[in-house]
Amino acid sequence: MLLHLLFWYVLHFIFYKRKNNRNMSVHNKLVIGLFGFGVVGEGIYKVLKQTPTLNASIKKVCIKHANKKRDIDDSKLTTDYDLLLEDPEINLVVELINDTEEAYKIVTKALKNGKNVVSANKKMIAENFEELVQLQDQYGVSFLYEAAVCGSIPIIRNLEEYYDNDLLQSVSGIVNGSTNYILSKIATEGLSYSEALSRAQQLGFAESDPMLDVSGRDAVNKLSILLAHAYGLIVDPQKILYSGITHLQEADAAFAKEKSYKIKLVAQANKLSNGKVSAFVLPQFVPVDSQLYNVSDEYNGVIVESKLADKQFLYGKGAGRYPTSSAVISDISALQYQYKYEYKKLKRRDNSSLFSNIFLKVYVSFNNWSEINKWDFEQVLEFHSTEKRQYLIGVIHMEKLLHSTWFTDPLVSVILWPGGIIEQDAIITNSLKKVSLQLAGII
Repeated sequence: MLLHLLFWYVLHFIFYKRKNNRNMSVHNKLVIGLFGFGVVGEGIYKVLKQTPTLNASIKKVCIKHANKKRDIDDSKLTTDYDLLLEDPEINLVVELINDTEEAYKIVTKALKNGKNVVSANKKMIAENFEELVQLQDQYGVSFLYEAAVCGSIPIIRNLEEYYDNDLLQSVSGIVNGSTNYILSKIATEGLSYSEALSRAQQLGFAESDPMLDVSGRDAVNKLSILLAHAYGLIVDPQKILYSGITHLQEADAAFAKEKSYKIKLVAQANKLSNGKVSAFVLPQFVPVDSQLYNVSDEYNGVIVESKLADKQFLYGKGAGRYPTSSAVISDISALQYQYKYEYKKLKRRDNSSLFSNIFLKVYVSFNNWSEINKWDFEQVLEFHSTEKRQYLIGVIHMEKLLHSTWFTDPLVSVILWPGGIIEQDAIITNSLKKVSLQLAGII
């Protein structure tokens, strides 16, 4: 038996070594067509000029406003993106623009023209994920987007290469640097929401229109991408339960401080005991013993939990010029060796949608009872009233929360309690709902 295992180990090693050597020998010269010359695009241009070992150069840059002065030879600039997409010498398109619709047109045409693509546009990718994967396979090219999720943290490649979805228990983390910066300044410096947002914008951690970030939609787009690589699920971002940080109140921050928690906007996907996967983005109370507790300012942090390796923590900057540039350069470097996502989990998936038949333990604060429906809760565990604010801690079905009108009310804030995911079997029967409300003294 031992000799048999040794034989197969040696055979596997020889095969892998030959395969690896063959791939390593293919060191492609990359001729790049760059879309967008903002802070990230300009940074990529300068890094490639200063790093000849990357064996990559930018032939042409497509820009939106021709009259704007830029630190680049004007002969490389154009406003006609077909000059890049139809150029047979350009074998890699790097897309770094903000316009989702234009990015979609550029990326799909580039793939159809047989060009590899690197993109950082998480909204475009999340909304068109299945089509983009099909185009990569159909035209035999590579589509990489490490920069679209968590900035400098290589989470996509780790999930794609190192975690088998049968062993992966959960992926959770702070995936939006803008909101984390705002929440950090509110907690540590006592800034108001508007003051913290203004500072984030001044430092380049938040856009002039920050709604994509602060509403939670950016985190949802990133979570939908992670679901594909973690569990082989293609999910429309609009179908995922989410809330941002715009509803949070000063009283919520005071409550968190009193309990020695920090409020973080956390995206998470969890494999349940029935093998199904649940996912959502919500503000959460993070306790001091969590790795996410000390993830501050523009930093991101992701916890990956598997059956064999337990919890592993990835940490790095998630917002700003250099983290994004780092991820884009990493993808460019990988393409020299014809790297591509294989999507093995997509090909063997047995689930086509998320599982939402779970309960969540949440903290809900509001001004008066007319703003929420107390009968939506399976259980109310605590209720408190102050001069400025009322709050309860209760258990609610995830679908009930998703479809309740008060969940989106700007006067109501909802924060997930630590360890707040409760599966169906752990819930006391519905007949106790009224009793729990009575015990809480609210009926």
